[in-house]
Amino acid sequence: MPAPAAPPTRDHPGLPAVRGRLPAVLLMTGSCLPVLGAVLLAPVLPRMQDHFEGVTGSAALVPLVLTVPALSLALLAPFAGVVVDRLGRKRLLVAATVLYALFGTVPLWLDSLHGILLSRVLVGVAEAAIMTACTTLIGDYYSGRVRDRYLALQTMCASASATLFFVLGGALGAAGWRAPFWLYAVGLLLAPVMARALPNPTTAGLGVSTDSGPGPRPFPVRRMAGLCLLTVFGAVVFYTVPVEMSYLLDDLDVDSTGVIGAVTAVASAATVLGSVVFTRLTGDPRRRLPVLLLPCAAGFLVMGVADDLPLLIAGAVLNCFGTGLLLPSLLTLAMSRLDYADRGRGIGLWTAAFFLGEFVCPLVLLGGKSALGSLASAVALLGFVTLTVSAVLLPLARRTAVPLPRQVPEQR
Repeated sequence: MPAPAAPPTRDHPGLPAVRGRLPAVLLMTGSCLPVLGAVLLAPVLPRMQDHFEGVTGSAALVPLVLTVPALSLALLAPFAGVVVDRLGRKRLLVAATVLYALFGTVPLWLDSLHGILLSRVLVGVAEAAIMTACTTLIGDYYSGRVRDRYLALQTMCASASATLFFVLGGALGAAGWRAPFWLYAVGLLLAPVMARALPNPTTAGLGVSTDSGPGPRPFPVRRMAGLCLLTVFGAVVFYTVPVEMSYLLDDLDVDSTGVIGAVTAVASAATVLGSVVFTRLTGDPRRRLPVLLLPCAAGFLVMGVADDLPLLIAGAVLNCFGTGLLLPSLLTLAMSRLDYADRGRGIGLWTAAFFLGEFVCPLVLLGGKSALGSLASAVALLGFVTLTVSAVLLPLARRTAVPLPRQVPEQR
């Protein structure tokens, strides 16, 4: 049997000296790097399509340049979690950030579409390590309400950076389809600062026992399985508006890129607002989940029946406000269920679940559109499904919570 965790104390000589804002800023910035990979190239895909029009299968391969890193990340994040727990969080983060820059800038010199696709797969490998290590380090460095606030800030930064990177990608794309790839070089600037400014986390003084008894320490599979499944669904809910809004607008005969960009920015602002409100919430995050799904569902239902632009925007804002609450709630719940020794693997699984949801989101909506005849009807159906999930979770949330790993007192 594993030895019980030592009672937490106020004296933490082994705790990393996380002073100032720089470590948090670096972790937030690192968390935005996978977002850069997801949206940066969207504005230049038509130019890439024209450049590689003579390549067999380019109509299918060029869009994969944008989406394959997310699939790679989803498949490899659990393995990144194992490496995080065995080799160390900081070491992996610094190395992965360097590789991110190297793999990300490779298309600047390649003229092979297949070679570019391979480089994008490798970018996804680096992103899996970066995202897992950044989130794990947030859990290592901070605790209590401070940790929850930083996890919410991670969501806010990712949402805000998506809009910024989309604009940057469009601006750089005016100089040619290769130009946006230069932004990946930011990893070479971040890596040495991370190596110098991020302290090495240790188990000493964390109130965590490292004695696993006579046998290997089992990973808490049951704690994470249901939550990871819920996270896949949560990611589908989270990405529906960013992925499908331009198509919904097109169905309303709105094709102005300026209007599409403005609506996307408003929706992103609603997500940020939801994350800000999350930092003010108290209580068991598991008990809140059924309630937090309600604005997401209501937003989908409004979008599904919207026959004009203002109503569609209102539904999108309501939905995105809900997703701004939902995502950090899922992440803090996952973090609260993991001991230090399990944190890398657990967050790796959670990250894989989230990005798997991102990858399947457009496929789910496409299937719904094919079955129901319109994208709006598919969105409305997703709203009903979200309501159903909320109803199923309600009695589960009322049960007595399972004992969670001991957490250290709040570190500021």
